[in-house]
Formats: sequence, C-alpha cells, structure tokens
Amino acid sequence: AAEQDGSGQGASEEGYQRGLGNRQIQMIAIGGAIGTGLFLGAGKAITKAGPSLILAYAAAGLVIFFIMRALGELLMYRPVSGSFSEYAREFLGPFWGFVTGWTYWLFWVVTGITEVTAAATYVHYWNKDIPQWVSALVFTVILFGVNLISVKLFGELEFWFSMVKVTAIIGMILIGLGVITLGFSKAGDTASFTNLWSHGGFFPHGIHGTLMTLQIVMFAFLAVELVGVTAGEASDPKKVLPKAINTVPWRIAVFYIGALIIILSVVPWTVFLPDTSPFVAAFAKIGLPAGAGIINFVVLTAALSSANSGMYSTGRMLRDLSRNGQGPKIFNYLSGNGLPTRGTAVSVALMLVGVWINYQWPGEAFNYVVSFATISGMWAWIMILLSQLRYRRLAGRGLLPQSSFRAPGAPWTSIFALAFIAMVIVLMGVDKEARVSLYAAPVWAAILVIGYFALKARNPEAFERKGHPVLVAQGTAAGEAERTGQGD
Repeated sequence: AAEQDGSGQGASEEGYQRGLGNRQIQMIAIGGAIGTGLFLGAGKAITKAGPSLILAYAAAGLVIFFIMRALGELLMYRPVSGSFSEYAREFLGPFWGFVTGWTYWLFWVVTGITEVTAAATYVHYWNKDIPQWVSALVFTVILFGVNLISVKLFGELEFWFSMVKVTAIIGMILIGLGVITLGFSKAGDTASFTNLWSHGGFFPHGIHGTLMTLQIVMFAFLAVELVGVTAGEASDPKKVLPKAINTVPWRIAVFYIGALIIILSVVPWTVFLPDTSPFVAAFAKIGLPAGAGIINFVVLTAALSSANSGMYSTGRMLRDLSRNGQGPKIFNYLSGNGLPTRGTAVSVALMLVGVWINYQWPGEAFNYVVSFATISGMWAWIMILLSQLRYRRLAGRGLLPQSSFRAPGAPWTSIFALAFIAMVIVLMGVDKEARVSLYAAPVWAAILVIGYFALKARNPEAFERKGHPVLVAQGTAAGEAERTGQGD
C-alpha cells in the first residue's frame, strides 16, 4: 500500500515515489510503442510486403491487445515495479523470474542502442557529414542526464515527447486525407486509395512476403508492456493502468493502421526505399520539404523518447533483481529522490557499446539490434501470458483473489497469443537477416543458466519458491501441491 513520505509525495512499498499521474502514464503507454519500428522499420517492411503490411499490423495488434489485457489482469492482482519478472518468479518459479528480469533488462539495453542508432540516422537528413557514432554518443549522454531527474519530471518530459509524436501523426493523417480527397500538392494527381491494390495487388509478394515482415511488425510494438514497469511509481495504479491498457486498440488503429493506409494511398508502395522513413518520403513526394523536415524531427523525438523510456526501465529491473537476491546488492540503492541511479548508470554504460557498433558497422547496426531486441522483448510477452494462465488457474480454484480487471476471452486469447509468438519465432529462423538473433539467444541462455546456479550456490534462500501470502499461510499439502504444479 502507498504511504506518504515527508514531502507529501506518495511512496510505494518498494521505496519509489508515486510521481506518475494519469496523463503521464497514458502518454508513456502511447509513446513507448511509437518509435523506430513504425517510423524507420516500416520502410523496410513496406518493400517486403507492400500494402499487405497493413494486415500484418492489424493481426499483430490484436495479439498485442491480448497480451496487454493479460498483463492488466496481473497488475490489478498485484501492481509492482518488477512486473513480469515478479509474476514469473511467483507463478512459474525463481528460475523463470531470474531469466525474465535479466532478459528484459538486456532487451532495453539493446533497444536503447537501436533507438540511438535510429536517432543518429535521422541526423543525416540535415547533415550527412556528422559521423553516426558521434550523434549516438551525444544522445546517449543527454538522455542519461534526463534520467537523473525526479520521476515526476521524467514523466513530464516523456509526456511532451509523446505529445509531439501523437500530434505529428494525426497531422500527417489529416494532410494525407486532404491530398487524397482534394487533390492538392504534387502528389494530388496520383494520390488515391486505389494505390493500395493497383500496383501488383494488395499482396504484391504473396502471403509469404507479408509473413516475413512479422518480425519487424512485432518489433514496432515492443515497449507497450512498459506500463507494467511504471506500476510502482503510478499515483493510482488501480485506476490509471487499466485506462492505459484499454487505449491499446485505438492506438494501434490510428497510429499504425490508419497512418499506413494514408501513406500508402498518397504514395504507391513501390516508391519507398527500405532505409528511408516512409513518413519523410511521403512528405517529400507531396512537395512539402518543410513538412518532411518536421516529420524527421518528430521521428528523431520518437527514437529519443523510446531510448529515454529504456533507460528508465533498466534501472527499475536491475533493482527488482537486487531486491530479490538475484542481482548485485549495489543495484538496490535508491537516490534521495527515489531513483535507482546505479542500475541506470551501469545500463547506460553498456548502451555506449552501441556507439562502437555504429562506428564499426553504421549500415548494419540497425538490423542487428532489431533482430536481437525482438527475440528478447518477446520473451517478456511469453512470461506475461504463461504467468497469467497460471494465475487464472489458481484464482479459479479460490487459492488467490480474483483480479478486478480480468482479460476477456482468456485463457483462449492467451493461448492464441502464445501460438502467434511461436509462429513469429519460427519465421525469424527462416529469415536470413533475423536469424542472427536466434544464434545469440542460446549464448545468452547459457550465460543465464551459469549465473543462476552460481548465485543460487551463494544465496540459496533468494531462489526458494515464494508463493502468494494466502498460499503460504495455508501451509497445507494441497497448497504446496498447487504451488509446485503437482496438483494440476
């Protein structure tokens, strides 16, 4: 339960300041999902799938909604900053909590590299002479400074970052509709909804081309689960978090599906290049160079916003691991204003590896990190779904309290989402460019297994099975069987 500290600012039982209000949580939820995957990655996906990319985003968006409602059910059962790591630890076992916490931390480190890489790419729109690695270094240092501010100010900055993105996308949609319906600008003569099917059909590369873009599409949705990490710092999590989660369908409909429909109607899909933002290319085609510059600034903001959120998340995840004895004790430290600065600092130091990647392979850097970020990010989704399935089973038997925000259609929606994610992973194995992440996954898994047994040998108590207080209080053989899975 939240308490009040000396300043009157709400404090969670984990020691964080409850400084994130409703509008800030809403914008963090929106902004976290609007980043390089949409603004930069969509260019490559369009060349692979054509207009059928819209269908890929719609299908993946439905799955994302199922995942978020599963997360919402768990959050209303117990809102904690450790989120999916904590739920995996409780419902699946200490090992899975350990793996999930460290993997999600790595996901955000890699994603931070991705976002900074994209931001450095956008700078080339104005000045190609600035080395990509220099821009990446400058952005990393600035964002680290932002994350040393109070969580309330972090939320305020993220609110305005996201507001810029939202306003720009809505403005682009309105301008695009004007071009299509009124015919103004240089693109007015050719802009038409018929462009969605008149250049090789809606599936110009067949169903196979559409399926092969799912890795890029799923990457675009990574970070929607970030609202779960804010649970420990939300001013009123029981009220704020369900509202943020329920906005997922219209966010996807407007910012992804709606925006792509307009862009691909204004400019035929055959015009786009894989390494160019489709938003910037569309405005250039319309003949509004100033508009293209504005959009480039917006997508730069989008990338920095996502990287900023990543730095926020890594510090919290390291502290959750530390508090549970599954990470170095040094990360349990909180600054005077309630920030896990040590965990954030170490994470940012590792993100600087991304600067070196930009220096060594400026062209391939984005593709490398996208592939690995996708597989590590989807692991968190898998753990959310499996934890929710286990929780519902226990709650259905009366062993745990029912959540006040139950997922509609579960458990079948969760099972469907798991099958969809499994299909995407298989497709990543087929794709030569995405396959690199599957090569890296076993290496990371081996590191985690070694780390798990090494830490367990030093501190066995930290890796003991910890159930819900209700189950622990029962102390019966039946309760133990339920917790260990023997009663299933």
